[in-house]
Amino acid sequence: MAEKKKKEKITYVDDGRTIADMSGVQGGASKYFRNDHPSYSTGKEKWTTFFDAFRMMLLPTAVFGGALLVLFGLMYLLFKIM
Repeated sequence: MAEKKKKEKITYVDDGRTIADMSGVQGGASKYFRNDHPSYSTGKEKWTTFFDAFRMMLLPTAVFGGALLVLFGLMYLLFKIM
């Protein structure tokens, strides 16, 4: 009879390349989504970030809106003539 090969046991080595701390995973994900989870940014920082993003998008939005208005005006004149 042929000998059966023994299955090699795989050993995993932690190389520290995880994205998040996985030490508390045994308790389930509900542990991380409680309401008492601490917030790491203040309200002032959140509003500052919001207004910075708003200011950055104001010019591109205005240009796109202007282009739509010009296109609408041209189409209006074109169909009014016909």
